[in-house]
Amino acid sequence: MSNNLNQKQVSAIYGAAMLACFLPFISPAIALAMGLALSVLGIKNSKTAKHTSLALQASIVLMGFGMNLTQVISASKTGFIDTAISVVLVMSVGLLLTKLLRVDSKTGILISAGTAICGGSAIAAVSSVINPKSSQISFSLVVVFILNAIALVIFPAIGHYFNLSQETFGTWAAIAIHDTSSVVGAGATYGTKALEVATTVKLIRALWIIPLSIVIALVQKEKNGKIKIPWFIGLFVASIIIAYLIPSGQVLFEGLSWLGKRGMVIAIFLIGSNISLAEAKNAGFKSFALGILLWILVGSVSLVALTAHL
Repeated sequence: MSNNLNQKQVSAIYGAAMLACFLPFISPAIALAMGLALSVLGIKNSKTAKHTSLALQASIVLMGFGMNLTQVISASKTGFIDTAISVVLVMSVGLLLTKLLRVDSKTGILISAGTAICGGSAIAAVSSVINPKSSQISFSLVVVFILNAIALVIFPAIGHYFNLSQETFGTWAAIAIHDTSSVVGAGATYGTKALEVATTVKLIRALWIIPLSIVIALVQKEKNGKIKIPWFIGLFVASIIIAYLIPSGQVLFEGLSWLGKRGMVIAIFLIGSNISLAEAKNAGFKSFALGILLWILVGSVSLVALTAHL
């Protein structure tokens, strides 16, 4: 189909798609599907590929303006240990399973990071450090988004079956569900208090993007002899602190945070459009198995840990 289109027409299609990403009902999962659809149809814009990494990094920095530092510090008094154990456990088991299942190492790192921290945002941040192929990023996002959709439906039902309190369910959802939007959705379905707890604990979990990106950058140095410094992580921290120090700029910061979230949707669309179907096929069932096993692990272990004292 692409043979019938000139570069100007292709650019127009991509421009319209990226504008559509600003619409509230276009989720990251839908944006990824849009990008994949263009790839399948053979409609590719070579100019967009080189901007994807910058779009991811800029979006993460902008999203930092929407994080409430006071809320994070307050929630960290109760949720920091839980999230720390969860992140370390999932990353460790994820890297072990990556070797056992013979999954591509970069795909394994991305799926493990997405499961351990916060889905698409973590995958985006880590991608900027390890420089994977578009197919590796896309496949990792597909795994995470599918499991997110399932979690949104089944987690509230499991919570009611085990008669979990609002606070326990909120903490469990924040630890065991990948993406922030699904955590918020599951918490809201379960109750007001569950939503409040889930949102604050999720903020702490999201902040693990910072040390994880730095650790991975240092590990890459050991392998390659040089370090790729994730400068955007420092800017991400700076944006959180600026939003805290200048409360009068809340309206502006909310706008920048919204722009970051929409920018992330655009970046994920671009990732999908750059995928090669042949490369995606190579990812295979084993990568899905890795994502599912990690998800079951973090969901079951965290549920048992949270209910053991009840």
